[in-house]
Amino acid sequence: MARKKKRNVFAWADQALRKKHTVAAVYVFLRFFVIAVMVAQFFNGNFENVFLCVLTLVLLLLPTIVERSLQIDLPNTLEIIIMLFIFAAEILGEIRSFYTTFPGWDTMLHTLNGFLCAAIGFSLVDMLNRNERFSLSLSPTFMAIVAFCFSMTIGVLWEFFECGMDQLFLLDMQKDTVTHAISSVMLDPTGGNTPMIIRDITDVIVVAGGEEIPLGLGGYLDVGLLDTMKDLAVNFVGAVVFSFIGYFYVKSRGKGRFARRFIPRVLEEGEENHAPKE
Repeated sequence: MARKKKRNVFAWADQALRKKHTVAAVYVFLRFFVIAVMVAQFFNGNFENVFLCVLTLVLLLLPTIVERSLQIDLPNTLEIIIMLFIFAAEILGEIRSFYTTFPGWDTMLHTLNGFLCAAIGFSLVDMLNRNERFSLSLSPTFMAIVAFCFSMTIGVLWEFFECGMDQLFLLDMQKDTVTHAISSVMLDPTGGNTPMIIRDITDVIVVAGGEEIPLGLGGYLDVGLLDTMKDLAVNFVGAVVFSFIGYFYVKSRGKGRFARRFIPRVLEEGEENHAPKE
């Protein structure tokens, strides 16, 4: 029964996508590209990337499955951006190494993540505000604050995840940064709380197993901290931008065309949702 229900969900997802021609076209193109990459990675013997491709195929269907589960209608713009975000993060970022090839790739995705998560947080409150079964009614200011806090919480949880993966599996999800100066109280020869500063660092030598290994990076290797703070900073920017957009959307009573492209709509009773019969 569970297996049959699962098949019905994915069959409905394909059916629903066909009714959104633009979304369907983007989905088919991305799915074709992911499958091609997955086949190539399989023949290369890189089974970790094969798993990432399978995960990406599942995630690409997530927006459509959420529509069915929550009985909502996602705007085409939001749905397409979510799919492109998943593809850019998993296939281009991880498998095609865009994170290291293009220094701004990670920054762009984290900024977009802050924007999208704020949109999702705002949408959740907006749907509760409009639902007669709940007694929740927040002002535009509080809706914007909730959207901002939701986005920042997701950003922080993601950084927790990255740090955990780096510590447990040494994945280096928190990308390192080369700096030329450090300041640390651990270098205070008196054992006090005075920060000792070292400037103009040109190289770091690591001693491992009795062997000295010059890193040759041109500076000191900061392990993930600056990357984490940068990610949270750009997440903040994205969250603030949509929080302002959402605020004026509510103030104008839903007349903002741009914001409407990112805010899901709750389906009315009896409205067509293209869900399969169980």
